[in-house]
Amino acid sequence: MSWKDRLKGDSVSWLLESDEHQPAVRYFALRDILERGEEEAEVKEARAAIMSSGPVPVILANQEPEGYWCQPGPGYGPKYQGTVWQVIFLAQLGADGSDPKVKAGCEYILSNTVAKHGGFAIYGTPSSFIHCMAGNLGAALLDLGWHGEPRLQTALEWQARSITGVGVAPRVSKNKVERYYASNPGPGFACGANDGLPCAWGAVKAMLAMGKIPPTARSQVVQSAIKQGIEFLLSRDPAVADYPFGYGNKPSSSWFKFGYPVGYVTDVLQNLEALAALGQARDERLAGALAMVEEKQDARGWWKLEYTYNGKTWVDIETKGQPSKWVTLRAIRVLKAAYPE
Repeated sequence: MSWKDRLKGDSVSWLLESDEHQPAVRYFALRDILERGEEEAEVKEARAAIMSSGPVPVILANQEPEGYWCQPGPGYGPKYQGTVWQVIFLAQLGADGSDPKVKAGCEYILSNTVAKHGGFAIYGTPSSFIHCMAGNLGAALLDLGWHGEPRLQTALEWQARSITGVGVAPRVSKNKVERYYASNPGPGFACGANDGLPCAWGAVKAMLAMGKIPPTARSQVVQSAIKQGIEFLLSRDPAVADYPFGYGNKPSSSWFKFGYPVGYVTDVLQNLEALAALGQARDERLAGALAMVEEKQDARGWWKLEYTYNGKTWVDIETKGQPSKWVTLRAIRVLKAAYPE
């Protein structure tokens, strides 16, 4: 049974509709579901619409001339309106990476958010590196066309080394910059925000970024980090998401709520997206998670927006509790990878 047979309705036609509110959905549906080439006129037209209507122009209209949003500096705050988040959201919303304003935002991040050890960090300091933020930014910059840029390569290599432990000193080595800190206390996705335990949210984001590095450009340490990430994410059933949690006694409910765009939290669907990009979509251990995705569609083959940052961002994206083209697109991409024709 292929992915098409698993849809309860003609949801693909819905995604292909012209939509001035979410124009990128049509572009991604043409590219990723119908596998149309970037050079085709219809695809070019759909991509151009992203820059003239919908959320992307609103985000760019609020950018300062210097390239940042809200306030100068590393750009993590204010949360969901600062520079870090706009670059992440612009990538997820399909912005054209060659646009001068988009490029200015990316350049601002690379000039202000990289710590001395080379990794992306919340406050631009080595001690404020965390995998979720670094993975989100790495993935965004790769999507926006910055592959091969030396500062980005260094940031991705640092994240890979912090996962594997290669060349990273223990926390107690106070005289070294390239060491573990309280926020990232050890290898294997350890996170201070998770009481020092491995954080699956961070692992998903890190794998999301590393899965976007072309296979021929992956260094040995990146390959090792990917192997470790896959093993960790598949060590639990993603449908249950009972990864180590340092606080509380059950997984975060955010795992089971699908939304868009996706910020520092993650969901079962993004876990599947990251694993699918790394060639794991057909692993039998994902059966439960894939079944969960299928079960969430309605009779039309549409998925709802269950999680949102609306009210906290420069522009709202769809309506919580209502059918979502973005979530439907995400779900179909994953099903297509897991159940090819």
